[in-house]
Amino acid sequence: MAYTPAPMDTSHVVLPPAIDALTEELAKNAHELWAAQRIAAGWSYGPKRDDSAKHHPCLVPYEELPDAEREYDRQNAMGTLKAIIALGFEIRDPADAMAERDRH
Repeated sequence: MAYTPAPMDTSHVVLPPAIDALTEELAKNAHELWAAQRIAAGWSYGPKRDDSAKHHPCLVPYEELPDAEREYDRQNAMGTLKAIIALGFEIRDPADAMAERDRH
């Protein structure tokens, strides 16, 4: 059976520059979740990926990942943020939301 991925069309969603910091935090968290799952499954760091030995070169802190790996996590985070907005939800800076509450 052939599988054809059909992600949600988010081409119309433009993320504001203020979301950059949120994107980076989500990317880091996604890496941490992935790494925790791998470690729980018995994987450990290895300079080369070796599925039989359960070694992976990306089992390092996010900041130590190669740029291409961090960019992969960022793209996933941005895709998720765009999907949230495309579905009609709003993403607001907590400081802005608190200031708005204080005005009322």
